[in-house]
Amino acid sequence: MCKHILNAQVAVRSPCCKKWFDCADCHAEQETHPLLQRFEMIFACKKCKKCFRKDAQEMEEADEYCPHCDNHYVIPAKTPQAAISVESEDVRVDNRMIRDDRVKPNPEKERRTIFDPDADGDKLG
Repeated sequence: MCKHILNAQVAVRSPCCKKWFDCADCHAEQETHPLLQRFEMIFACKKCKKCFRKDAQEMEEADEYCPHCDNHYVIPAKTPQAAISVESEDVRVDNRMIRDDRVKPNPEKERRTIFDPDADGDKLG
């Protein structure tokens, strides 16, 4: 799994060291030599696990699909973004994430308002 491109559809075989990588950044992290660039590229589809060759000089719209399973592998890359979020199940099924259990009103205790005449109401400070 590539940590740089989250939706990588193919792995690419590097022509310099003959190893498989999901992206050029993965090659740069694992190897000490620079990536050798060639026009003929060897891909391995992650859906059907079959390999195929493509010439990058003659790429057409029909070449954006795996020749074995028609998986569309030329898609916009999803890169990881820093975000703070709360992951939960569907709130219609489990609403514990949105329910506030901090203060439960006691029905036996009288509810006070700011308009109650009480001795403590004169203490403001």
